[in-house]
Amino acid sequence: DEFISSPPRKTVRFGGTLTDILLKYEKGETTDFELLKHQLSDPDIKDAQIINWLHEFRASVVYLTKELDQLVSILLRLPWLKRSREVVEEYLGFLGNLVSAQTVHLRPCLRMIVSQFVPPRITIREDDVDISDSDDDDENLSENFNTCHRALQTVARYVPSTPQFLMPILVENFPFINKSERTLECYVHNLLRVTVYLPTLRLQILELIIEKLLKLDVSAPQQDIEDAEEAANNSDSEEKSTEEGLFDMEEDEERKGKKVVSSSSERMAHPLAERLDILMTILFSYIKDVCHVDGKLDINRTKDLYRDLVSVFDKLILPTHASCHVQYFMFYICSFKLGLAEAFLDHLWKKLHDPNNPSVIRQTAGSYIGSFLARAKFIPVVTVKACLDLLVNWLHKYIDNQDTGANAYCDVALHGPFYSTCQAVFYTLIFRHKQLLDGNLRKGLSYLQSLNFERVVMCQLNPLKICIPSVVNLFAAITRKYQLVFCYTIIERNNRQFIPVVRSGTGGDLVQTCTNPLDSFFPFDPYLLKRSKKTIDPFYQFWEELSAEDLENLKKPIKKGASEDEDDDFLKGETPQNDGVVGIAPNSYESNTRSPVSSIGSPADCYVPYPQ
Repeated sequence: DEFISSPPRKTVRFGGTLTDILLKYEKGETTDFELLKHQLSDPDIKDAQIINWLHEFRASVVYLTKELDQLVSILLRLPWLKRSREVVEEYLGFLGNLVSAQTVHLRPCLRMIVSQFVPPRITIREDDVDISDSDDDDENLSENFNTCHRALQTVARYVPSTPQFLMPILVENFPFINKSERTLECYVHNLLRVTVYLPTLRLQILELIIEKLLKLDVSAPQQDIEDAEEAANNSDSEEKSTEEGLFDMEEDEERKGKKVVSSSSERMAHPLAERLDILMTILFSYIKDVCHVDGKLDINRTKDLYRDLVSVFDKLILPTHASCHVQYFMFYICSFKLGLAEAFLDHLWKKLHDPNNPSVIRQTAGSYIGSFLARAKFIPVVTVKACLDLLVNWLHKYIDNQDTGANAYCDVALHGPFYSTCQAVFYTLIFRHKQLLDGNLRKGLSYLQSLNFERVVMCQLNPLKICIPSVVNLFAAITRKYQLVFCYTIIERNNRQFIPVVRSGTGGDLVQTCTNPLDSFFPFDPYLLKRSKKTIDPFYQFWEELSAEDLENLKKPIKKGASEDEDDDFLKGETPQNDGVVGIAPNSYESNTRSPVSSIGSPADCYVPYPQ
């Protein structure tokens, strides 16, 4: 009874050996060949059968020419990854034999391997809508990925030209940015693994990944991310208040507290920001792993990776306006060693002062220098000073060259790099002035006076009119405090000359005041992505809101020749207590100081009252 009820084992062979079947097919006898294809396509095919067939195919690869690509494609579709270890090993051997004997099948083999870089797709339908994406519960996913990389290494070992055929396949298989976080995460992780054993592809793979990250980044502007987070927090607090109304008992308090903690999880409310956060975390981990061996920084490996990243930065990041997060890969690698940060600053400086570069690239390089000097905690004061010397000397030379020329007037189109450099200097001074004056006030003041800001501010090019108002106002307050330059006369004159632009549209006339003629942004403004933020925060200089005491201090100039003993907390560079933080009134430039949407972020648009 048992024998009768059990299905027969599928071990039926026909037509002799595989070689016989293939030779018959060449002569036009297709019956056995069709049966062979049918048996190989059988979803219920047993491990033992696969091993037998693969063993025969390995001995007959010489017959698997281009004419038999249909049969090869069936072999490449065999579900070998989820089979026993014996099947996997036999299959890897078959792949090696196939590509070494018949390189015509190299591309299909590479496509098959790369297609396994994402979790297998499962189908779930809800109200006639396909909501499936990938199967996240596959326990063997990590092991499958390891096997895929073994397969790729096997192929590369037999065919040295594998990298040049592989790269286009990696590009075309990259999942769309609206795919699930898990799919994107697995694919990017696997791409980065490829760079370990195919180092010639590293630069191209980094370019590919960072290009996709940029698409995510510019599709999720800072303002949209902040709005989504605020909306999520509001809905959480509404849920909490509803619960408090329903369950107003002491024993529920603890449970409610736990719920609030879990709701403010690490997930980003904005779906694209969530994907970007996961992928940035992977990129940061990769950078750290490549640069460190047994927990110690490997200088040579770090330099090599730095060169690749700078190359990607030049090609993709620098020409992209107002990306918010992706550029932080440069910030992170520069934090490993001061020499890298200085090399990056030098690289940006060369971009800025080279007149052969397009004006927009020079301006962006200026924005990067200012933002990097202001925000990177790992850059010491001595490096800040060296950069300020370089930038301010260049400004003075630029003014010298313009004084006698016909173009010595305020015009962004003519002098964009000059204004961008001015803004970088002002922004750096706002963030770093306490450190520059710390320790020895007299010496610090002497250094700042030597920069001769007065000449820069008073020149015909009028940088205070072009730079972002929030930066101008804080710079004016700080330089007045230390009697370096008095900016308010110029600011008031600029305000009087400021002409609103009237634009006509379908909704009637619209009066616009352009407060950011440079269209500049600060590339290292606060980082918003919750998971990857943890990697950046230890090296990041946050903006400290001005307290009421600070505002009072900024209004009072220091006495000339004041002794260090008379210095107050503000002069000594001590961080004031943030009690009594005042709301900073917007100035007459209230309109949009962010470009685009929200790309400035800090410092806040600040108004320090003019002296009476």
